[in-house]
Amino acid sequence: MCGIAGELRFDGALADVDTVTRMSATMHRRGPDGAGVWAQGGVALAHRRLKVIDLSERAAQPMVDPELGLAVVFNGCIYNYRELRRELEAAGYHFFSTGDTEVVLKAYHRWGTDLVDHFHGMFACAIFETASRRVVLVRDRLGIKPLYLADVGGALRFASTLPALLAGGGVDTSVDPVALHHYLSLHSVVPPPRTILAGASKLAPATVLVVEPDGVRRSHRYWQPSHERRPEHAAMTGPDWNDAVLESLRRAVERRLVADVPVGVLLSGGLDSSLIVGLLAEAGQHGLATFSVGFEAAGGRAGDEFRYSDVVARTFATDHHQLRIDGSRLMASLEAAIGAMSEPMVSHDAVAFYLLSEEVSHHLKVVQSGQGADEVFAGYHWYPPMAAVPDDDPSAALETYAAAFFDRTHAGVSALLEPEWHLDHDATWAMAAEHLARPGAATAVDRALRIDTEVMLVDDPVKRVDNMTMAWGLEARVPFLDHEVVELAAACPPALKLASGGKGVLKEAARRVIPAEVIDRPKGYFPVPALSHLEGRPLALVADALHDPAAKARGLFRPGAVESLLASPNAELTPLGGNTLWQLGLLELWLQAVVR
Repeated sequence: MCGIAGELRFDGALADVDTVTRMSATMHRRGPDGAGVWAQGGVALAHRRLKVIDLSERAAQPMVDPELGLAVVFNGCIYNYRELRRELEAAGYHFFSTGDTEVVLKAYHRWGTDLVDHFHGMFACAIFETASRRVVLVRDRLGIKPLYLADVGGALRFASTLPALLAGGGVDTSVDPVALHHYLSLHSVVPPPRTILAGASKLAPATVLVVEPDGVRRSHRYWQPSHERRPEHAAMTGPDWNDAVLESLRRAVERRLVADVPVGVLLSGGLDSSLIVGLLAEAGQHGLATFSVGFEAAGGRAGDEFRYSDVVARTFATDHHQLRIDGSRLMASLEAAIGAMSEPMVSHDAVAFYLLSEEVSHHLKVVQSGQGADEVFAGYHWYPPMAAVPDDDPSAALETYAAAFFDRTHAGVSALLEPEWHLDHDATWAMAAEHLARPGAATAVDRALRIDTEVMLVDDPVKRVDNMTMAWGLEARVPFLDHEVVELAAACPPALKLASGGKGVLKEAARRVIPAEVIDRPKGYFPVPALSHLEGRPLALVADALHDPAAKARGLFRPGAVESLLASPNAELTPLGGNTLWQLGLLELWLQAVVR
């Protein structure tokens, strides 16, 4: 797991090595174990390294293979790299390192842009053909690894984080009005290619982008799971699906043990992370290091779920670590966590993951985590109402989905914003309508699961985990987003997923592995009460940000709306329980930390 950056010039000038070096330096916490820069003509590549596989300098990056005429910077992990290496060696390739980065180089030489079809893993990379001067940018199927882009003065720059792009200079940092609409409608999600900043974009998941030396670009999406029933599954019963899901997850967690360093687990005490622990114990991982975090209660809300994580830790005799965060430590870390965000993320979980990752980084470099199970196996409350919507009515599906999921209506967005930021159309509704109407999803439930897996998941929990863990040089692996698990879940009949209050097929599979007490518990979340019930120092921080001269100069929010929210800071909540004042304050806090 690392950070990558680069510049591709199209105007005949040499690439600006100093700029790329400056961009890379901002990502030192993503890759604290090494750094490198390489340039040839109009192309410069930079890399920050976290040593996880092949700890020697032979695996340092940027990696150049003069014999093949290729150079690469790579972020992520190819879990099946050993199998691919054997296949490539049988085809006549010779290797000088023992890691997965060189496998990426050889795979590109053998299969071209089809290399992605051979990978099991999470990855974002840039591959440079030294003869043709073509550059290929790639992002993994579920967007687990980020890749940001910006066109600046005759060049295309890319980086693993948005702040790294800004460090290069020249990026338009004004707020994108459409992205702002998405942010205020979808609890901070801004679907690709947009970001909250007008001058920066992001490569969509499962995308290959080919950039020619003259700047001409072509891209294609290489993977999209079908949310329809398959003929080969027609005879499968409920128990058959339970078997298939469990076996698929067994493979997924075992794949994510590939490392030359120990691998632990972030254990929240919920079904998903608990099942990962159980499957790893089943696979022979004894004394597994597990980690949980909890906060002080606030506003009558509990701040931890240690009761359940303790059950799992005792059951599987893990080497368990509890991290208890008091209010003073939360505040001390809040601004640092916001500064670690590549894009503003309103979910309170971000701060929890930031603090938990700090603790875990003292012990390990790699962990597995349970993100994605709710979106893949239908664990959220808005899926059951979708089952009542006719299969052939995308319009009704959108009405039902939006009522439960959207933070506010188009009019509600406009009511928060100054007039110059108003859109003449409901951009978020249009985006969701287009997505839900696409072919390839059999029912309304399937449509909701597809948009959540392809859009909402990627730019909320997945991004959150990447940003907060990598802020401490910690690599997080997410077995529920193994692409084979996602494909199987997409094909599973919705009724099996909706059973037992959601994630029914996963719960039934889990009963063979983990205690029923954890499976049948009420659904929980990663609680950070001080940010959902604003008072004291968190409230003062938000008020200061919204009254800051930079906020007033930017002029995003109507002063009357802001003052009304500050007068009753916990009165206005979104349908998902988010605090509207925190949503506005977080955006300004991020802009002031990252852009100003």
